[in-house]
Amino acid sequence: MNAGTCHMSGTVSIETRGAGFYAVGSELQRFLARQGAGSGLLSVFCTHTSASLCVQENADPDVLADLSAVLKRLAPEGAPYRHSSEGPDDMPAHIKTMLTAVQLSLPVRGGRLALGTWQEVYLIEHRAAPHRRRLELDFIGTA
Repeated sequence: MNAGTCHMSGTVSIETRGAGFYAVGSELQRFLARQGAGSGLLSVFCTHTSASLCVQENADPDVLADLSAVLKRLAPEGAPYRHSSEGPDDMPAHIKTMLTAVQLSLPVRGGRLALGTWQEVYLIEHRAAPHRRRLELDFIGTA
């Protein structure tokens, strides 16, 4: 690394209440503030196979409702999946995770996530039951 470049890592735990989109930008921002991050890149990795991450609009809740509906159509419960030992929502959750992302690289400028005006970072819970989800964080940049 160049002089002045630093690496900081940590973990964030997110409690979900079941399937849906959970805004996590404020948790990521708290991590950056605690670390004294300047400018660089924040890597966020979801350590689960039935939850995922995305950057999406935060202004109109209908966007998230429509996205949820599309994911349900693409990977419906009740289809004839071979893997069914963990319940009817498990295999569809794996498919939804495969269709989305488990890792994001987010720019950081002046200690703040450099998101667009209407953007938010979301954890997408694909299972019906509440879960505790772990996000692994790595910041590389200036302090």
